[in-house]
Amino acid sequence: MSADWPNDTHPAIHAIQIAGYRKMSPSQKLEQVCSLTRTVQQLALLDVRRRHPHADAREQALRVASRWIDPELMLRAFGWDVRKEGY
Repeated sequence: MSADWPNDTHPAIHAIQIAGYRKMSPSQKLEQVCSLTRTVQQLALLDVRRRHPHADAREQALRVASRWIDPELMLRAFGWDVRKEGY
């Protein structure tokens, strides 16, 4: 079993997944990645809203962005100090 083998997936199911990925066109693969990225971003936003229920839309967006953007860049670009404000 290689390091990239999912340890929570039965080998037969993993083989079916790989076969499905191989049948996909590059644009289908890209759409799959984009869809998963949107899902992760939506989950991050839900978490921010849960943790900071009184935050306005700008603060929510900054808190979500700060999960992916380097803290120094967040500070320079948006004035958001992750060390002070948190995620």
